[in-house]
Amino acid sequence: MNEHRAFFGDGEKTFAFPSRDLIEELERKTGQGVGALFRRFRGSDYSFSDVTEIIRLGLVGGGTAPAEADRLVSVYAIGRPLAEVFAVADGVITALFFGTEAINDALQQVAA
Repeated sequence: MNEHRAFFGDGEKTFAFPSRDLIEELERKTGQGVGALFRRFRGSDYSFSDVTEIIRLGLVGGGTAPAEADRLVSVYAIGRPLAEVFAVADGVITALFFGTEAINDALQQVAA
């Protein structure tokens, strides 16, 4: 499973899309196929609901109870700077497409 770990809200969280059902729910909630959604993220053409749904459903896939995932998004995504929240969602969707190692490699290149 391509898990992504990131600090969100009150601590380090695990995000994942381990099942087809969760990916299809993401598509239903955003009204976009997952490929189109990923392209929109790469082109900075995303909506706030795209960002929050990736985080919320990623939390559920990572093991957070659905009610708790909804609470975390309500408390820690809404009202925060969009760039901060986008960074979490971007890591989650990138892990879905390329795996966790791709994110780690990219971060190491930036740090070098």
